[in-house]
Amino acid sequence: MRQDEERIALLLDYENLAIGARDMLGISPFDFAPIADALADRGRVVVRRAYADWSYFEEDRRVLTRHHVELIEIPQRMGSRKNAADIKLAVDAMELALERDYLTTFVIGTGDSDFTPLVHKIRELNRRVLGVGVKLSTSHLLPPACDEFLFYENLEGVEALPRRQKDRRRRGFSSSSGTAASSAREGRTGDSRSAVVLPEVTTGSETIAEEAKSLDSLKRLVTRTLVGMQGTGGEMVLASNLKQTILRKDSAFTESDYGFRSMGEMLRYLENEGAIVLSAGIAAGDPAVRLAETGEKDAFALLRRVVTEQEESGNPALLSGLKNNLRKHQPGFAESEFGYGSFLQFCKAARAREILELDWSPDLDDYVLRVRNP
Repeated sequence: MRQDEERIALLLDYENLAIGARDMLGISPFDFAPIADALADRGRVVVRRAYADWSYFEEDRRVLTRHHVELIEIPQRMGSRKNAADIKLAVDAMELALERDYLTTFVIGTGDSDFTPLVHKIRELNRRVLGVGVKLSTSHLLPPACDEFLFYENLEGVEALPRRQKDRRRRGFSSSSGTAASSAREGRTGDSRSAVVLPEVTTGSETIAEEAKSLDSLKRLVTRTLVGMQGTGGEMVLASNLKQTILRKDSAFTESDYGFRSMGEMLRYLENEGAIVLSAGIAAGDPAVRLAETGEKDAFALLRRVVTEQEESGNPALLSGLKNNLRKHQPGFAESEFGYGSFLQFCKAARAREILELDWSPDLDDYVLRVRNP
């Protein structure tokens, strides 16, 4: 274990995150994987705890267990007050800060401003504090108190539903549970949550499915990991550090699953495929790795061509459905191969490179893309 790596304690105010993601993003059950991946890019998570009355989160409980999160049960139907989970989280955080000297970073998953004094106290103890919360349900007081705050919807892998689908899903929640989304929040602020019923959503498949060990999935894994590592401020990503970060995301990762005998052989293959570029590192046998740009340029060119065809047909090029049009030209297209966490992020990158214009249309309730005139 490297002495300079971050050792992280993750504490989740789970109800705040789950209801925020459900009401604001239309995501249910809550997807923990993007948080796990983001933290794996930053260090080694040695404590994972989530606080809630788990009788309201049956499916979530199974998902978190697969991610090795310790579930702290806070029953709310026995007359205890609504902030019992908050108090338990705060007490545990202070105990860890005072008794676990090896912890360097605390991650508090919540949007509740009541945790601001806890954040200040942990920072007084010379520990770094990261916050994680859903943007529209996060108090404006909390992010400035943290060393860094990650908005959940900005994490790679999070796909929020379009507004109309969210509205339909909310109506579905209300009809299936007899409780509107606002009732859930009212239960959160009242003395008891006995009236709150969190609906169960059938996904039709396992929330976390084992990804096929294909070369395409390998390329996506490596490019996403590189983007995350470069985004944390490192100027050079060494192959050895890349391997360690991938292992944080998937402890069972091995190159042999993809048909390679070593990390070096695997990286040379990805370089030949045009996904990455290798250069001399600090030590022999440990090259520096960065993303290649050739494939990305081809993808942007394809996006421009599809938008042009849409405009010439007399119809606006809307974000919804555009990815399917790209796949008609290039089956299997995936923005994740180029390190982008969502198709919207990929389109925003095209706008930043002055390839396309991207604007929100209130009338169409969607993003509209237009070819940028040279």
